[in-house]
Amino acid sequence: MKKILIVDDQVEVRELVQVTLEIGDYHILSAENGRQAIEIAKAEHPDIILLDVMMPGSDIDGLEACRRLKSDPATADITIVMLSAKGQEVDIENGKFAGADDYFIKPFSPIALIEKVESVIG
Repeated sequence: MKKILIVDDQVEVRELVQVTLEIGDYHILSAENGRQAIEIAKAEHPDIILLDVMMPGSDIDGLEACRRLKSDPATADITIVMLSAKGQEVDIENGKFAGADDYFIKPFSPIALIEKVESVIG
C-alpha cells in the first residue's frame, strides 16, 4: 500500500485531501507544519508528500521543509508535490528550486488531485 503524507496548516484542507484520496488504496498520514512533516517523513518514508507552501505560525514553511527533505539522503528520494494557492510562475519556480518534484495549485478539483497522485506514484 502506497503511503501519502499530507502537510497543511489548515485541518480542513488536510481532511479534504484525505477524503479525496481515500478512494484509492493509500495509507494516509498527515502533518500540520513543516517540522512535523520532516519527522513523519523520516519515520514513515512515504511514497509522496503533498506539501503546502505557506504555513503561518510554523518555524519551517513548505519550501524549507522541501529543501531539508531533499538534502537528507534518508528522504531525498521521496516525491514531493507542492500544494499551494500561490500559483504564479515565480512561485512554481521557487518550489522547483527548493527541490519539489511537482507543483499543484489550490483550489483544486478532487479528480485532478487523484490523477496527479496516480501519475506520480502509480
